[in-house]
Parts: sequence; C-alpha cells; structure tokens
Amino acid sequence: MNLPDLPSTFRTPPPEEQPWTWRLENAAGEEVTITGDLADQRFASQSEAESWVGEVFEDLTELGVDAVVLFEDERRVYGPMSLHAT
Repeated sequence: MNLPDLPSTFRTPPPEEQPWTWRLENAAGEEVTITGDLADQRFASQSEAESWVGEVFEDLTELGVDAVVLFEDERRVYGPMSLHAT
C-alpha cells in the first residue's frame, strides 16, 4: 500500500530546510563540540534559533559554552554573543 507523502507538519525537515545554526564557542573563541540532545541543532527560522538558545543557554554554559554565533547556512548573521550576564 502506497501512502502519500506526509505534510511538512508531520515530518522532520531536511537540513536544507533548516539553514539556521549556532556555532558554540569557549571564552577563547574556539569552537566547542557538545554531545547529547543539545548537539547539532538546526532551525527553520532565525526566531526558532534564538528562542532555542534563550531556553537552553544555562545548559550550554554548564557544558563549557561561553558564547554563540548565529549562521544562516554559511553566512554569519551575528556574534559572538556571550551567554554570561555582563
């Protein structure tokens, strides 16, 4: 039995439909690699990416992340942005 393609609300979008990513950095500006649920997150929009980092920034700092840089595909949008109170 062939089923029609699922609507986008019922499938995980492929990476090309999620161009927004964060580069995670330590205090020296070096990229930090993390594992687990917070690793390799991709987003369909800038607002989704910003909401996510706002929700998990404390978890990221516990994993050694001091700052984040937002990218849309290869284009740097802004950052580094500190995750610590100034």
